Amino acid sequence: MATRGAVRVTGVREMTVGVLGGTGAQGRGLAIRWAKAGLKVVIGSRNAERAQQAADEIKEIAGGDVTGADNAGCAAASDLVLAALPWEGHADTLKALQTELAGKIVIDCVNPLGFDKKGPYALPVEEGSAAQQAEQILPDSRVTAAFHHVSAVTLADLAVDHVDLDVLVLGDDREATDTVRELADVIPGVRGIYGGRLRNAHQVEAFTANLIAINRRYKAHAGLRITDV
Repeated sequence: MATRGAVRVTGVREMTVGVLGGTGAQGRGLAIRWAKAGLKVVIGSRNAERAQQAADEIKEIAGGDVTGADNAGCAAASDLVLAALPWEGHADTLKALQTELAGKIVIDCVNPLGFDKKGPYALPVEEGSAAQQAEQILPDSRVTAAFHHVSAVTLADLAVDHVDLDVLVLGDDREATDTVRELADVIPGVRGIYGGRLRNAHQVEAFTANLIAINRRYKAHAGLRITDV
């Protein structure tokens, strides 16, 4: 799909995509779609055996070239890496992977959220956002933020052949954000849309709480579309 004013960086299909947290719902859903699109995918987990089990399951569902490794092995083997980690382990996991992630595009999709009787809400983050925390921890990486508002249920269901969704991509490195936009575009129906500098990631992460509330009320898997682009 053509996008007005778009800049495209070719080559994402030749890259290896690592998914830290690929055994969780969000990472697994994206890995399924990327594998289905023909990308080489490495699933990362704290436990290599668990990662390989998830990779085998994804390969059975979507086909393609999918392998598993521990987090360090996943990061080392990949050209660009999605951090789909639990917020509680976000900082510690990334700190342990500084060497393996150096020089690479890191896509942070973590939503720091809390839940109580009133529903989901955004948690305060000292650095401003999860993505900005990642940027501070990984000064030698090219940190971006994207894929916060994807429905794991929709992604995992390949009977849904057209995913009605725009993915906001934030970052300070233009080439990196264009590459991540291209990575979004390989999923049929999805568009990667530049959403601003990394300092604006907080409101994108926090909006996930609103989407969860919408989905609960309407029993839906809502996403976002950006008009007039």
